[in-house]
Amino acid sequence: MQITASHMLLTYMFVLIGGILVFAALSHILYQKRSPTSMISWMLTIVFIPYVAVPLYFLIGIRKREKKYQKGYVEFHELTKHNPYILNDPNNGFQNILKKNGITSATSGNTYRLITSDTAAYEQMLIEMRNAKESIDICTYVFKYDQTTEAFLELLTLRAKEGIRVRLLMDIVGSFSVYINQRHFKALKNAGGEIAFFVPILKRPFQNYINLRNHRKIYLFDQTTLLSGGMNLSNEYMGKEDGEKRWDDILYYLKGPAVSNFYSIFHNDWVYATKHEMKNDLKMDETYEGDTIVQVVPSGPDIPRDALYETLLNAIYSAKERIWIVTPYFIPDENIIQALIIAQHKGVDVKLITPKISDNFIADMVRSPYMRELDKVGADVVLYEGEMLHAKAILFDSSGGMIGSVNMDNRSLFLNYEVVTFAYSLQFIESIEKWMEKLIDNSSRGINKPSKAREASENIMKVFAPLL
Repeated sequence: MQITASHMLLTYMFVLIGGILVFAALSHILYQKRSPTSMISWMLTIVFIPYVAVPLYFLIGIRKREKKYQKGYVEFHELTKHNPYILNDPNNGFQNILKKNGITSATSGNTYRLITSDTAAYEQMLIEMRNAKESIDICTYVFKYDQTTEAFLELLTLRAKEGIRVRLLMDIVGSFSVYINQRHFKALKNAGGEIAFFVPILKRPFQNYINLRNHRKIYLFDQTTLLSGGMNLSNEYMGKEDGEKRWDDILYYLKGPAVSNFYSIFHNDWVYATKHEMKNDLKMDETYEGDTIVQVVPSGPDIPRDALYETLLNAIYSAKERIWIVTPYFIPDENIIQALIIAQHKGVDVKLITPKISDNFIADMVRSPYMRELDKVGADVVLYEGEMLHAKAILFDSSGGMIGSVNMDNRSLFLNYEVVTFAYSLQFIESIEKWMEKLIDNSSRGINKPSKAREASENIMKVFAPLL
């Protein structure tokens, strides 16, 4: 085959453009604030498979947006400075770190209840939809059209016809099936309900940064009552008592001054998704009757710093009695895994409760070396053998705990838009402890020694853990 001048020129241009893109990507990696592990993972991938890795990096590897396209920071509606429900405990390490990072204060007066049943969660959702008097605001990562969401949509449509303001915000990746076929929302829209997706991935993908997904679950009613946790809206998570096998997950019910912070987060997400600027019309009660102390902690690109990550890391180092972690995916960074190992060496009861087999084979491959590290030092690695465990929760000593949408992996901790609550009351701690003990009763312990081929595959995958 004769090589022509045009072929040589095309080859030269191909190599030249590739080199420029590689240089641009590597320069951007060095410019951004990243952990050494993340930097090395991306750089190795770009060097070995540049024509695949470079476009992938600019699509999903950029964590912070340029200011022109940046989602505005969440602006919390702070209660008045002299409000008796605001708490600033100088001896509480959780509260102090969060406050230093600009997170709103903890509040007392909250009613907080754990919901661990899929059918109870479904019934509570219907109850709150029926009882709403002014507004229903829903933000979810996954929305699938099935028998569960069909019932929700019918009720939401009815409430919209009755004059209730209904807003439904879904992540376009998690809810892709209903995004490409939106006919199921027609009746709700005709009734006056509002539908939005966060955010289109095909319009200006290099500006939207499709890697930054909205993984929050916020179900708000009249701006005063909240359901949140790990459950998305589909029959996989909640539904009628009909023998259906569903994922094991949790929601919590919250009523009190802390709910206002969830509305501020929802408002910020809604404005960004719809591009319609509007005033935060938050309405608040003057008195609350609950007895739980709650602090709301969002994380993601719309928060100035990594407040949640700092708090978790500090809590692990500060723990004296126990650290019980429930997570469906366990791909920690080196700081967290080392902190857990040190805690175990100090005599802290470190428990990792995670599915024996999750719904993600790659995540299971990558997590195994980390789990073996914990198992080797004597930490209690608990493998849940029920249905897929999708819940996310942590208990620290007897001082507090966390429930929300955050998985113990790099994507949740550093990329996605997430939200959790820290609760500091005894009733909450006891209820979540009992739930965790039930999970443990339906679990096995320890990690089997892998074959040489499996171990080699896991270690190779571990190199790319920061990219997942």
